[in-house]
Amino acid sequence: MQLLHAPFSSTLALHCSISQSKERPVHVAGKSLLEPVTATSFSSKRHLRRAWDWYKDSGCSSVTPKAAPSQAAVSEVASGIAETDVLKALSQIIDPDFGTDIVSCGFVKDLKVSEASGEVSFRLELTTPACPVKDMFEKKAHEVVTALPWVETVKVTMSAQPARPVFAGQLPAGLQTISNVVAVSSCKGGVGKSTVAVNLAYTLAGMGARVGIFDADVYGPSLPTMVSPENRLLEMNPEKRTIIPTEYMGIKLVSFGFAGQGRAIMRGPMVSGVIDQLLTTTEWGELDYLVIDMPPGTGDIQLTLCQVVPLTAAVIVTTPQKLAFIDVAKGVRMFSKLKVPCVAVVENMCHFDADGKRYYPFGRGSGSQVVQEFGIPHLFELPIRPTLSASGDSGVPEVVADPQGEVAKSISRFGCLCGATMCQNPPTSVNSSHL
Repeated sequence: MQLLHAPFSSTLALHCSISQSKERPVHVAGKSLLEPVTATSFSSKRHLRRAWDWYKDSGCSSVTPKAAPSQAAVSEVASGIAETDVLKALSQIIDPDFGTDIVSCGFVKDLKVSEASGEVSFRLELTTPACPVKDMFEKKAHEVVTALPWVETVKVTMSAQPARPVFAGQLPAGLQTISNVVAVSSCKGGVGKSTVAVNLAYTLAGMGARVGIFDADVYGPSLPTMVSPENRLLEMNPEKRTIIPTEYMGIKLVSFGFAGQGRAIMRGPMVSGVIDQLLTTTEWGELDYLVIDMPPGTGDIQLTLCQVVPLTAAVIVTTPQKLAFIDVAKGVRMFSKLKVPCVAVVENMCHFDADGKRYYPFGRGSGSQVVQEFGIPHLFELPIRPTLSASGDSGVPEVVADPQGEVAKSISRFGCLCGATMCQNPPTSVNSSHL
């Protein structure tokens, strides 16, 4: 009786004892198990491992061996096993927002496995380009797949779900391909609302999102000062009678300040009509985020904007003073009544550092009070920095001028968390009964 010997050396002698009088060959991937099988008999070590796994599972004994599968059948089975291995490895990665693995979430797309070369490629399609754990997903996916013994190279591509119509049947054509509409509001002038809106927009764009900014302050438009587009006038499409936005560093821009008339001198109802026209007749195209720089107050313009488009979320900007809190609280109540979720409070001009100490010249607690009283999930503090003010006057946003600075890092965290929160909050439908 011959015994099975499988020493792990340069020559792997695989023998199956069938009977003492007659031996019948068993084939794996076209190779007879009665002849010496060397490492070079297979195209790579991965084929050798697959052949050995198949051999062990084949149940070879002193009885009649199983029928030998064809080369194509073994290759197809091996490819299926390889894909299963990859998906099983990726299922170890849990999305913190949805609480389940990325395979079950349907994030894994275009999976391709080459068993011959050990190459694996796939795409992770996230819910938003500004997903706060995007880099972690990419790194972890590369690690868990590379850990598979037969894998040589891994290519991970990151993408996001395409813009989807928010309320296609209710919205004008220009707004139907915008995924998220974010209102940046303060309900009080002079607190840095426009600064936050512009820097938030360019932070989201830096994360790979398609972004637009709509400056809704007709009486005092800030956008023409804060950015420097080459074309500083809005153009009209004569055939479609639509507005073509200007652009700066890949972000689409619309402001009454780009209409060639400077600041408006008109009554409230006329202003509401101008806002409606600028917002709804612009060719925005597909956007992941449209950031609206809201004007101060809680009057006609704010209510018109909330009536025209369903807002995904609102961001509240305040300063440490008590007076700012009183006005901001009024704005938060307005959004609450209109069923628009407030996802973050930004406390601007909060502190500065000098001589190794941190100083709070205007006191503390206004932003924290808003968060605690209204249950808003996130609070961010921005420092007093001369460069932040200077960048607003120079036409280059701070996050673009100094992408590694303290302000850029704070707004980057702010953008990541807001992006994740907005993914879980679908756009709120317009409720005109409150208007």
